[in-house]
Amino acid sequence: MAALARWCVRHRLVTVLLWLLALGGVTVAAAVAGPAYSNDYEVPGTESGRATQLLQQGFPGLGGDSDTVVWHTAPGTVRAADVEQTMTRVLDRIESLPSVASVTSPYKGQATQVTDRISRDGHTAYATVTFARPAQDITKTQAQAVVRAAKEAQTDGLQVELGGSAVGTTQSSGGHLAEILGVAVAAVVLLVAFGSLAASLLPIATALVSVGTAHAAIGLLGHAMTVADFAPMLGMLIGLGVGIDYALFIVTRHRRGLKRGLSVTEAATNAVATTGRAVVFAGATVCIALLGMLILRLGFLNGVAIAAASTVVLTVAASVTLLPALLSWIGPRALSRRERRRLAEHGPEPEVPTGFAARWSAFVERHPKLLGSLALAVVTVLALPTLFLHLGTSDQGNDPASSTTRQAYDLLADGFGPGVNGPLTLVTRVDGAGDRLALDNLGTTLRATDGVAAVTPVTYNTGGTTAYLNVLPDSAPQSQRTSDLVDRLREKVLPRAETGTSLDVHVGGVTAGYDDFAGVIVARLPLFVGVVVGLGCVLLLLAFRSVGIPLKAAVMNVAAVAASFGVVVTIFQWGWGSEFLGLGRAGPIEPFLPVIMVSVLFGLSMDYQVFLVSRMYEEWLETGDNRRAVRVGLAETSRVINSAAVIMISVFLAFVLGGDRVIAMFGIALAAAVALDAFVLRTLLVPALMHLLGRANWWLPRRLDRVLPRISIEPPECRAAHERLGDVMAELAKERETDVRDIPG
Repeated sequence: MAALARWCVRHRLVTVLLWLLALGGVTVAAAVAGPAYSNDYEVPGTESGRATQLLQQGFPGLGGDSDTVVWHTAPGTVRAADVEQTMTRVLDRIESLPSVASVTSPYKGQATQVTDRISRDGHTAYATVTFARPAQDITKTQAQAVVRAAKEAQTDGLQVELGGSAVGTTQSSGGHLAEILGVAVAAVVLLVAFGSLAASLLPIATALVSVGTAHAAIGLLGHAMTVADFAPMLGMLIGLGVGIDYALFIVTRHRRGLKRGLSVTEAATNAVATTGRAVVFAGATVCIALLGMLILRLGFLNGVAIAAASTVVLTVAASVTLLPALLSWIGPRALSRRERRRLAEHGPEPEVPTGFAARWSAFVERHPKLLGSLALAVVTVLALPTLFLHLGTSDQGNDPASSTTRQAYDLLADGFGPGVNGPLTLVTRVDGAGDRLALDNLGTTLRATDGVAAVTPVTYNTGGTTAYLNVLPDSAPQSQRTSDLVDRLREKVLPRAETGTSLDVHVGGVTAGYDDFAGVIVARLPLFVGVVVGLGCVLLLLAFRSVGIPLKAAVMNVAAVAASFGVVVTIFQWGWGSEFLGLGRAGPIEPFLPVIMVSVLFGLSMDYQVFLVSRMYEEWLETGDNRRAVRVGLAETSRVINSAAVIMISVFLAFVLGGDRVIAMFGIALAAAVALDAFVLRTLLVPALMHLLGRANWWLPRRLDRVLPRISIEPPECRAAHERLGDVMAELAKERETDVRDIPG
């Protein structure tokens, strides 16, 4: 690490130019290639996946995205001549757009179709707009053209709204307001912490270069594998948070070296050789946690995992290469004017922890039982709502009340029943007249089934080999009642209808797909969590040569994850403040969220554990005094950890302003976890437990110590001190005819 930092300092111009070249090159390549994101929740082998496959094979024309135009009039009915003329003209204009394949109007076609698309009270009607391509291949400009054409018909007496996947991409968002606000708050915190404008700008510059490169790279990754459309925002959210924090830790160590009289080159090299090691180690734990999603073998999550992990890799790389080059460029200006003047007048002085950090550390040392109990109570209360976590479909009915998608959703639900927003699609292969007769009778059986509001006629493909029909539930797509209907159809109704035929009817649709996706994730979640936690513990075991440190870290990380999920359930599932925050009404939690959040939160929680305990470990290696190690480690790191937490929380919460429900979930969950981690777990519960456990914190069985490989995150001088201390303790052990390493406390 020291050699790398020294090279970057000596060749600072080359280092900066290489990073700028990487940023520019990848950005240009991504712009030329264009985006290729896909929210493909299909899980191969599930029933909904087989239904989708059959439908695509038998009805290739159904591959385009289907959106809806909904209109409502209160004074009269949608059958009024003026309303019909206006909407017919608008629908014809929409159908003439090059991106639109067809439009199904309630004013054209058979009488049954007219009745189906006009509500019983005659106040609401809707048309289906079928695009020529799937939603992920429709540009925002093409979708906006449909929205503009439809909205031209809106008057005081005629309300026109639109819904669907393509239309959803046109919803206004905060643009780059989230990133700008988060970075601005981070800059203010850094300026207050450092007192130097130059030093406060370097962590931000480093994070922006690395995250910008990663953001463009994720766009290219979408051409090679399935990458969700929220992956770039998720990567940016994580990258800005950890990137600024990692740079903050290194700059803090660099400034400490300058105050101790080191030259700029020596201070930068020493910062990377010491704190840089912890940054690389912390980044590795985040990447391992993220890449743990690969064991789930879900294509949708594989792209998210690789995209997020690549962002972290680039932020770590920039922190240990670009940052030292920039630090050497600004020279002594990393210190404030007052600090430079004091250094010139009084010379180097040892930096002794003072102020609130030192007083807090001493307070925790005096009252470990009381403070530990208080922290445990806070974590327990926040984690309780997690017990009520409900995974399910979050759709446009959860959009903000002012959005056109939400209003279209509500108009359809009020006029035609809630099930129209999420019909179930039953698909099967057909072989002979017997199967056709059974399918014709199936409609009657389905209409008599509890939970079914309506059933469409059976539709056959050109060759008559595949057929499908839609079932409209009497409940909303995200309702548990709809999920129960899916189970009832699969387990009872359809098996009886298939008896004596060659039919094999598969239930698909939005709710069925999400239920299958959630079922696969829940089934594999224990293995996933076990692997992530186990690998994290192994890394900490190798780094700190202790059994107690990784075990405590695992428990703390699980506590942070549980508490953050409790906050998510409270806001998004129970709806406490969701409308006020502009996040729409209450609804279930997306099935993929637990996996992604466990990965991200476990990795971020490990960061603070590494930075806190590594400083304690340095002091322990030098003195062998556990109380002093915990006290000094907490006093010296709590301020920078709290500053880093404020920055990360600000960045995460800023992304809530974007208006995207999924990104807002990530932002609030990550902000809650970091706040709890920094202000409750790492600066209160962890040091309290370490004071109570004493020397047992650093206990490692002698046989295990001999076989474990050594991965060191402490600087070389600490290792030398540890070896000298070990020699002394070995001599004492010989005198007492025992081995001090076998004494756990």
